Amino acid sequence: MKSATVAITIEGLLNQCPENYSLADKELLQRAFRVAEEAHRPQKRASGEPYITHCLAVASILAELQVPPAVVAAGLLHDTVEDTDITLSDLEDDFGGEIANLVDGVTKLTNLPRVSRDDQVLHEENESQTEASSQESDPQEEDNQKPALLGRRRDMASETLRKTFLAMDNDVRVVLIKLADRLHNMRTLGFMPDHKRKRIAKQTLDIFAPLANRMGIWQIKWELEDLGFRNTNPEKYKEIASHLDSRREGREEQIKQITEDLEKMLTREGIQVDVSGRPKHIYSIHRKMTAKNKPFEMVRDVRAVRIIVPDIQACYATLGLIHTRWRPMPNEFDDYIAAPKDNFYQSLHTAVIHDDGKPLEVQIRTAEMHENAEYGIASHWRYKEGGRQNDSYNERIDGIRRMMEWRSDVDDATEFVESMKTDVFQDRVYVFTPDGDIIDLPAGSTPIDFAYHIHTDVGHRCRGARVNGKLVTLSHELKTGEQVQILTAKRGGPSRDWLNANLGLVKTQRAKSKMRVWFRKQDREQNISQGRTLLEKELQRIGVKEKTNFENLAREMGYPNTDDLSLAIGHGDLSVNSVVTQLAEDDAKEVELQPTASGTGADSTNAIHVVGLKGLLTAVAKCCNPTPGDDIIGYITRGRGASIHRSDCPNILRATDRERLVQVTWGPHVRTYPVPIRITAFDRSGLIGDITYILSSDGINMIDANVKVIKGIADIRLIIEVSDIKQLSRLLARIENLPNILEARRNKPG
Repeated sequence: MKSATVAITIEGLLNQCPENYSLADKELLQRAFRVAEEAHRPQKRASGEPYITHCLAVASILAELQVPPAVVAAGLLHDTVEDTDITLSDLEDDFGGEIANLVDGVTKLTNLPRVSRDDQVLHEENESQTEASSQESDPQEEDNQKPALLGRRRDMASETLRKTFLAMDNDVRVVLIKLADRLHNMRTLGFMPDHKRKRIAKQTLDIFAPLANRMGIWQIKWELEDLGFRNTNPEKYKEIASHLDSRREGREEQIKQITEDLEKMLTREGIQVDVSGRPKHIYSIHRKMTAKNKPFEMVRDVRAVRIIVPDIQACYATLGLIHTRWRPMPNEFDDYIAAPKDNFYQSLHTAVIHDDGKPLEVQIRTAEMHENAEYGIASHWRYKEGGRQNDSYNERIDGIRRMMEWRSDVDDATEFVESMKTDVFQDRVYVFTPDGDIIDLPAGSTPIDFAYHIHTDVGHRCRGARVNGKLVTLSHELKTGEQVQILTAKRGGPSRDWLNANLGLVKTQRAKSKMRVWFRKQDREQNISQGRTLLEKELQRIGVKEKTNFENLAREMGYPNTDDLSLAIGHGDLSVNSVVTQLAEDDAKEVELQPTASGTGADSTNAIHVVGLKGLLTAVAKCCNPTPGDDIIGYITRGRGASIHRSDCPNILRATDRERLVQVTWGPHVRTYPVPIRITAFDRSGLIGDITYILSSDGINMIDANVKVIKGIADIRLIIEVSDIKQLSRLLARIENLPNILEARRNKPG
């Protein structure tokens, strides 16, 4: 039965192949199947099925896209190098360099620790070894290893994605195989443990669905989104699905009647049409509900039709007839034919009030536009005439390459993936130069990003900007249609503050890469000095400079000494934010902090562990207000339990009764903690309002405030509740960037 099932599956794959596949092409697929089946024979998936079923499913998805036979063969073989004894040399000998290179492009890096695969293979040998070792392992030791394991897993995932994106630059077919691989894994995700399902689903929503969108492959994009949403937010998914199911019968009857009416109306006008109901995708409905803060009933594309017409002229004629028959809804018309989306999508979108008084969304496009929308970049291989389709394909590839001009400048895998999210996957904005030229930038870009896009030297000398003739801050987020003018100095270079992620001054990796090149050209000693100054200033600001061992910190960050650490910061290769994150992880490795709506978790007896004493009442000392990330110590009081202080608190340093001191650690239920901060500024109107706006925008509660103004200098002392030192660092940087602020720092104890 097992072999029959496999035989039927491979037969089904061959029957699914495009008609233009030759007998030799199909023989290639049969040979690739036999090699993959033999190589994966000992392996099973989490579902218990033979692993070859996954390879066949990936190949089937690719065949549906009607890609060349070499790509389908690579889909069958895509896991052989990673999971079996087959090598790339073996594949090259048996199948040639083209297929071997495609498999190499989707193969995970083998020189990284094998912690846990995102995919669903279960090796019987590894499984038995895991069971044996788990019987002998120390649970505490396993817990201590978790941060390292998670870190290695993140590194491996990021390196894999980085390799995929770089391979995409040489051969975009690698991405098609990777998307097909991820799609089948998402379809069978139910067999995975809950924590893995959510992790893989989130990565799918963050990376692979946007990647499919950038490639213009709607057919894969929407399914990845729905499957990702179902596993990250199952309750909301079921809620929307039940709404759709409860009204499905009535809605389908309405759509049937609407399509018949449209076909009759347009046919009478001499327009050849194909009208169909448009599928309703749950994640798309959820995003519209969230973006517009509307209930399910108010989402307009729950009822939607798609109209396919012969040519562009018929598209606009159809639009005119529909708007004549029904009243169009305001702000619901988009012309993506005259102005295609950045992934080359073309269509007319409109929404009208139908005869029953309810909204109806309509899409109008040609057959070629529809093919392009469904299959995106893969549609290149569905046309064999050449000409315009090849030109479109080359435009797509060139567009993606322009978005990734920085790719050779970023070696860190995690930063590379984050840069892909911002520079490649984000929606775009289109702004104008003073001369009327259109500049295409990722959504959220700032005037500095615009300046570096114009010219590197303009970016270096940027000192201000006007948007639509008005002066704006350099953190201003540009919007489509705005005209931008950059104000420059005669000479000079970028500020290192521009690379501070807390300030939000730069969005694109292109701008960051050019800044780092500029900093690297500066004198080594100058960069070391600047980097050390930036680091010391930040550690001083958050109140941990005195207790920081800089030599140990450098080694923990992967640098041999403090000079190299400072040089990396001075170059811009390492951000101060990364150092703060490392400090927070070092001081609270087992603590995952979450902000709370009210109250201070530090006052809870669950928040702090007293070593050797259970059930002892603890309270945070008001003299120094320790916060997560601080070294702390307990002092046994008379009748009030243990008072928790920072280790460098003057009251502790002066304590003579040393036997009352006890070792304490942050506990697992920490929420928010009171931290005193001090802000010095030239007084001005609206100063307090600007500060409180930053607090509220970051969800930070202020529990005490004291303001004094002497001779025009404002001394502002606040006690705020933060979840950790990273949040404190981000907050102080944002406050210090406000106009008239001289300094914002954590207030010293005592």
